Amino acid sequence: MSIIAVDFIDIMKKLLLATSIVLILSTLSKAQNVKEVPPDSISYSGALYQKISAKPKYPRVVGYLGFILPLETLQEGHLTPNFDHHTTKIGFPAGVNVLYSDHFGFSYEFVPTITAAGGTSKMSNLLFHPGTMFRFDHGFAIITRLAFETSGRYGFTPVFNQVFAHTKAVNYFVSAALPNRWGNADKYSLGLSLQFGFSFN
Repeated sequence: MSIIAVDFIDIMKKLLLATSIVLILSTLSKAQNVKEVPPDSISYSGALYQKISAKPKYPRVVGYLGFILPLETLQEGHLTPNFDHHTTKIGFPAGVNVLYSDHFGFSYEFVPTITAAGGTSKMSNLLFHPGTMFRFDHGFAIITRLAFETSGRYGFTPVFNQVFAHTKAVNYFVSAALPNRWGNADKYSLGLSLQFGFSFN
C-alpha cells in the first residue's frame, strides 16, 4: 500500500473520531440546556409564559338534591330528639343556587318533610327556604335562609355548608343548620339539623 493511501486512511480515521466527539458533546450540551418548567406554564423561543386558567362565567346556575335529619329541638327549655316517642322526621331539600361570583350567590330551596310515627307515615310539612350564600375558600359557605312552612311556622335558618368531595359530574357536601322558628300559636324553637347532598357541576 502506498504512503499516500496510508496517510489518507489515517486522516479519515482522525476526521471520523473528531466528528464523533463533536456530535457527543453537542448532544450532552443540549441535554444540559433542557429546563424543567412548571406544569401550568409553557416555554416558547427561550421565554417562559404562564398559562391562563379559564375562569367560570357568572352568573351560573347549579341545582342540588339531598336529605336532612332534624337532630334536636330546643323549646321552652326542653330538648326533644328527632327519634323521641318512636317518631322520625326526614326532609328532602331540592334547590337551585344562582352563583354571581366566587364569593356570593342566592339559593332557592324547597324541603318536603316526611314524618313516620305509630306504624304510618305522611308528608307533614313543606318549607320554602330562600337565602343568600357567602362563599369562601376550600368549598366552605355560610347561607342565611328565610323560612316559611306550610305548618304555619316561620323564621330563619343559618346554614354552614362544606363541600367534602369533588367529581366531574357532582360535588358532595355536608351542612349543619340551626332553624329558628316562631308562629302558629306555638313558642319559639331552636333546632339542630344535619344535611347531606350533592350539587350538579
